[in-house]
Amino acid sequence: PARADAAPSPTSPPAARDSPGRQAEKSETACEDRSNAESLDRLLPPVGAGRSPRKRTTSQCKSEPPLLRTSKRTIYTAGRPPWYNEHGTQSKEAFAIGLGGGSASGKTTVARMIIEALDVPWVVLLSMDSFYKVLTEQQQEQAAHNNFNFDHPDAFDFDLIISTLKKLKQGKSVKVPIYDFTTHSRKKDWKTLYGANVIIFEGIMAFADKTLLELLDMKIFVDTDSDIRLVRRLRRDISERGRDIEGVIKQYNKFVKPAFDQYIQPTMRLADIVVPRGSGNTVAIDLIVQHVHSQLEEVSGLAALASAHQCHPLPRTLSVLKSTPQVRGMHTIIRDKETSRDEFIFYSKRLMRLLIEHALSFLPFQDCVVQTPQGQDYAGKCYAGKQITGVSILRAGETMEPALRAVCKDVRIGTILIQTNQLTGEPELHYLRLPKDISDDHVILMDCTVSTGAAAMMAVRVLLDHDVPEDKIFLLSLLMAEMGVHSVAYAFPRVRIITTAVDKRVNDLFRIIPGIGNFGDRYFGTDAVPDGSDEEEPYTG
Repeated sequence: PARADAAPSPTSPPAARDSPGRQAEKSETACEDRSNAESLDRLLPPVGAGRSPRKRTTSQCKSEPPLLRTSKRTIYTAGRPPWYNEHGTQSKEAFAIGLGGGSASGKTTVARMIIEALDVPWVVLLSMDSFYKVLTEQQQEQAAHNNFNFDHPDAFDFDLIISTLKKLKQGKSVKVPIYDFTTHSRKKDWKTLYGANVIIFEGIMAFADKTLLELLDMKIFVDTDSDIRLVRRLRRDISERGRDIEGVIKQYNKFVKPAFDQYIQPTMRLADIVVPRGSGNTVAIDLIVQHVHSQLEEVSGLAALASAHQCHPLPRTLSVLKSTPQVRGMHTIIRDKETSRDEFIFYSKRLMRLLIEHALSFLPFQDCVVQTPQGQDYAGKCYAGKQITGVSILRAGETMEPALRAVCKDVRIGTILIQTNQLTGEPELHYLRLPKDISDDHVILMDCTVSTGAAAMMAVRVLLDHDVPEDKIFLLSLLMAEMGVHSVAYAFPRVRIITTAVDKRVNDLFRIIPGIGNFGDRYFGTDAVPDGSDEEEPYTG
């Protein structure tokens, strides 16, 4: 839709004070516009009870919430890295749906109806509104006077759209610009999105580029009567943006309608499915959902990990803390089911401290010379990296943070929350908080137990998505199963794996045998899961 009719910037200088007569005239005009808006409401077909109007101050990636709650489940519309197989690669590309159609045709409403009907937990909703080009000073001046055509294909950054969609389909993280329609410019903040099961890309020019079309697995054109689209624009711009009817219609006739006739309507022939009447056509939406479901296949990730790399020798990237009598004695205490919580915490902390100290010996060091208080030179070593960052996999991983802070002064800490999908048993990313500019750091990734390696692989994948080099990632765990070691090492052969012990087996529920029990429950004093799992409740390690 045209953006030349956006509201003036709130930072613009105040207008000169009007006379009483002029104020009265303005008041009458405002009342008339409100009356017009109310009468327009009666002309529109119902869009769905309780549906809030779409706000358009900034592009959708920022203004819309990252989740959608339905009667069945919560759907995460910011996405997440999808399942990665035993090779560390994405099992299958996300299914990309393109939604095209004229301004105010109901594309976003149709997209949300598809998301709700699909009932898959991870969806990326990507709006073309986020990808308007950065305007030159001359274009900014034109936009300020409603003389810049935002409904022309040249107004969009198709190179950025294509690269963003390609990365999302590959499961990589992307940064999406946030466009401010009041200032006709991109905001400084960018929104981070991840790949998902399904990507829905909507916009008026969704089918206007050949390369972009090739990335779309399904193309849907929302065909809504032009009178209804005009009425929707009138209602939106009058009630939400304070416009008068004359200005909205002038804008529509000058840019919006010609653009639809010349650039948008001809792309209808490229669509796989045309949805007449938009969101009111529930039959078409049901057919779309059925087709998408047929294209989505379940991936048994844990089964693939369980069958991979069996009987192989342990990788060279693995370093196990030397099993001295002291270390073995501490393992005996924390593995004993009769050990009290206080003793479990005490000896776990001791092991964590030894593990962290051992891990730091693998950091790069360079020669350096210092002068002692006696005035003599000492040829020593100093850290050759930029900075060390710790990242804990919640919840058990955060118990290792104090040990890291105790030996690394001013270390930065990030957290990742990975939870198990109760239907598939596979890990999914739910929360992420990483320090800025982490790509130059050596990252110590912390988790207390690793059985299958599924959660650890996803956490490594997240770090790689944030441009952390693979050889700068150190995975630390108190206890690992051979299966988890092989899985991580095979998928990411340059990640250093460091632990205090490796157990040989996992059972049918992917629990480490003999194991340590549920570390989080024993450490925090929470109730254990019924099967005595060694894994954290939020994820399958």
